[in-house]
Amino acid sequence: MSRRNIQPKGLALRVVGGEVLYTHVVVVEARKVIFISGQLARDEHGGVVGAGDMRAQIRQVGENITRALAAAGASLRDIVKTTTYVTDIEEFFRHTDVRMEFLGPALPASTTIEVTRLAHPDFMVEIEAVAVLE
Repeated sequence: MSRRNIQPKGLALRVVGGEVLYTHVVVVEARKVIFISGQLARDEHGGVVGAGDMRAQIRQVGENITRALAAAGASLRDIVKTTTYVTDIEEFFRHTDVRMEFLGPALPASTTIEVTRLAHPDFMVEIEAVAVLE
């Protein structure tokens, strides 16, 4: 797979806590594209993890994405695009270090959207991902 991350001149870099949060442009030539449905902070039995604790929820979502990718033969480094839905964007940005543990190695193109509610009132974050493999 050929992958190139581009930070075009003239586009501001989003930096929080000293970390660049995403790549503006990801160019990929690949043979396998993997789409990961929006992952919520659910444990393996479907229970909510970290009700009221966005940090714990981001971590659980990252672990769920890791498992989903592994099932398709991919890893976090193969992610090229994420879309993140959060119920409180300011609280989300307080925990970018946890997000970076999972998504930092790939530095994917990324969109984050604040929403009023997710699939259950206890969920605070949902992330969907696209990964590519040769």
